[in-house]
Amino acid sequence: SVVPESRPAVSSRTKSSKLVEDHLAVQSLIRAYQIRGHHVAQLDPLGILDADLDSFVPSDLITTIDKLAFYDLRESDLDKEFQLPTTTFIGGSENTLSLREIIRRLESTYCQHIGLEFMFINDVEQCQWIRQKFETPGVMQFSSEEKRTLLARLVRSMRFEDFLARKWSSEKRFGLEGCEVMIPALKTIIDKSSEMGIQNVILGMPHRGRLNVLANVIRKDLEQIFCQFDPKLEAADEGSGDVKYHLGMYHERINRVTNRNITLSLVANPSHLEAVDPVVQGKTKAEQFYRGDAQGKKVMSILVHGDAAFAGQGVVYETFHLSDLPSYTTNGTVHVVVNNQIGFTTDPRMARSSPYPTDVARVVNAPIFHVNADDPEAVIYVCSVAAEWRNTFNKDVVVDLVCYRRRGHNEMDEPMFTQPLMYKQIHRQVPVLKKYADKLIAEGTVTLQEFEEEIAKYDRICEEAYGRSKDKKILHIKHWLDSPWPGFFNVDGEPKSMTCPATGIPEDVLTHIGNVASSVPLEDFKIHTGLSRILRGRADMTKNRTVDWALAEYMAFGSLLKEGIHVRLSGQDVERGTFSHRHHVLHDQEVDRRTCIPMNHLWPDQAPYTVCNSSLSEYGVLGFELGYAMASPNALVLWEAQFGDFHNTAQCIIDQFISTGQAKWVRHNGIVLLLPHGMEGMGPEHSSARPERFLQMSNDDSDAYPAFTEDFEVSQLYDCNWIVVNCSTPASYFHVLRRQILLPFRKPLIIFTPKSLLRHPEAKSSFDQMVSGTSFQRVIPEDGAAARTPEQVRRLIFCTGKVYYDLVKERSSQGLEEQVAITRLEQISPFPFDLVKCEADKYPGAELVWCQEEHKNMGYYEYISPRFVTILHRMRP
Repeated sequence: SVVPESRPAVSSRTKSSKLVEDHLAVQSLIRAYQIRGHHVAQLDPLGILDADLDSFVPSDLITTIDKLAFYDLRESDLDKEFQLPTTTFIGGSENTLSLREIIRRLESTYCQHIGLEFMFINDVEQCQWIRQKFETPGVMQFSSEEKRTLLARLVRSMRFEDFLARKWSSEKRFGLEGCEVMIPALKTIIDKSSEMGIQNVILGMPHRGRLNVLANVIRKDLEQIFCQFDPKLEAADEGSGDVKYHLGMYHERINRVTNRNITLSLVANPSHLEAVDPVVQGKTKAEQFYRGDAQGKKVMSILVHGDAAFAGQGVVYETFHLSDLPSYTTNGTVHVVVNNQIGFTTDPRMARSSPYPTDVARVVNAPIFHVNADDPEAVIYVCSVAAEWRNTFNKDVVVDLVCYRRRGHNEMDEPMFTQPLMYKQIHRQVPVLKKYADKLIAEGTVTLQEFEEEIAKYDRICEEAYGRSKDKKILHIKHWLDSPWPGFFNVDGEPKSMTCPATGIPEDVLTHIGNVASSVPLEDFKIHTGLSRILRGRADMTKNRTVDWALAEYMAFGSLLKEGIHVRLSGQDVERGTFSHRHHVLHDQEVDRRTCIPMNHLWPDQAPYTVCNSSLSEYGVLGFELGYAMASPNALVLWEAQFGDFHNTAQCIIDQFISTGQAKWVRHNGIVLLLPHGMEGMGPEHSSARPERFLQMSNDDSDAYPAFTEDFEVSQLYDCNWIVVNCSTPASYFHVLRRQILLPFRKPLIIFTPKSLLRHPEAKSSFDQMVSGTSFQRVIPEDGAAARTPEQVRRLIFCTGKVYYDLVKERSSQGLEEQVAITRLEQISPFPFDLVKCEADKYPGAELVWCQEEHKNMGYYEYISPRFVTILHRMRP
């Protein structure tokens, strides 16, 4: 049905209509190559598989002479001249070409070592731009200088891997063999971007080739890399093993090609492939924000992917869908796919359903350039165009390096078990460096002697660095930070002090914030009547010197903005708040998309406040916010889950980056997770933020009985991996948010936020609990009748969060105010040993009880139980 029905014989048609039809046929032919030429491009360097799993040959491409009949053309038409349409550049300066030459030029553009997918892009200008870059005759000419540079870069890429293989033959290193061209590829993207004004490039990549990228792209000292392989190596500061191919890096240097300064950072990442993608985007967004680079003209990101992971990991799709959202865009990313055509031992046919691993990128109209990695010049040209695309249109672009993996998944693995035919071919495959060197020697660009000298020169550099690495027995992981915070820590990377100032603020500041929070700072702005009622309520509270949960949050954020701290709150529906309590963005009821953020109208020289509804993603968005918080210690970055249990789908970011970031990569991060929690009859899906998970992953030591020193609270916070709190009062919430920034170091903060307490009449705090001199209370002791006669108390109940209000109500209805004391743990981890001990000692005759709404094997019990035993020396049950 695709073949057109045969047209009437020529005799019955006029010559002119035949001419028109032939011209239309030639237009269709040109378009067919532009759309489908990539299906027949020679992309696989091994020549055995099609990089495209859909291996059909499109019937509208002229692969053999008899295919001309598809267009009702004949062999005799091959030498006829045809007018070229404006949608092609194959003519160069000529407007007409013979059919034979048209087909030859289309073949050479679309069916050689580059496969272009771009015709799905719905912007004509962008399609024309790509066509011009690839179709214009003679575009891929390189000067002999450029060829020599490319050869030198290939030498470094190849000999680095060879050197590691010689010195550490039995070590895993996830070498780049089979895709050595990735090093010149990345360097070309960076050179071209630097030329177009980029000053800061942030990279994310998996482990294959990471050491080579560190050595030859970012230019980490080789001895620093080699001393990582020393079996006697002890990490001098924190950090743990298995980090050679996971650590990050930050380096500022001159780009030799453009002679401009460039800063390169490689973000540390776990083995969880692609988990680093949104983190890189968040860090890039933050760097752009702090530089006032709204258009992404100074800072950009490059993400390197594996083919199997790019197609298989859902976070890739989540990250792509952030690419154009106003508060998340990084104005275009260059994606480089190292397409080994295999994932560990899994054949691509078992690993994805789409023809290419890169098809996920089509959802955001990103052009996709497939290229045969054994043609270095084609790779360099494609990378140069990709960098130019990103910096011209500020949109994502994908470069798919179709290559192979010379060894197994790691160097200890035997690939012949599972891919015998592929690996037979790989063992016969001539390495790309030899192929390219032979080509340049044959054409006289370099001599054999010059080539051998280049190799000897780099081998000597490696040997000398290897000698020096012997003296570096101590590894300082602070050399491997991907975003240093200059001035925040002292020279040794330690906090400048170990105290935390009081977190309260002057009353006039509280009043001022309260007044702004209850007003609409813009003229002629019509708000919803229900909202007017809420704002009046805020005004009344401010007058009465009290706050509810939403107002306390307002006070915390507003006071930090006054001190120059940027605040960013992100997540699903955070602008209004899931429970309709926050209303940080007001919407004009008469004018579409006219909004007002009163928080940005507090003071003339305040820091900016960003509050942004996110896409319906947890994994991608939490990763993004984590990356954002990484860039600077002077920002409060919060991610709120719509309901606490929704963090389930972001578990990878929590486990791999937030809980263990400092232990693995010496990374401080002050991100805040707001997780609505509480059994309020909303059913099992919307009740539990799973406190037990966060507590099982808390590393404060419950067996050692600590010495309660004056700065016990701060030193305990410094030693833990994260802080877990469940506040029962708005004042507590206010103080813990402020403490997060006033601490002399950064730790992630997990807050189980309430639902019913947002409007509970008893859950209010007075200004007296928030003014200057007050601070966060890790434990709120009983302060009622029971506390005045502690010897009469029969039972002391410890609890946390909202259940306190249920207990108070029940105690009052049974008239037990003097016999039952209730103490609240506001901070659960690190555990407030000192304060809990005081409370237990105060009521010597009381039975001690822990009360929680959750089942015994959930919630807090398993965590607090051994710690109570420690405090009580096993003397009281």
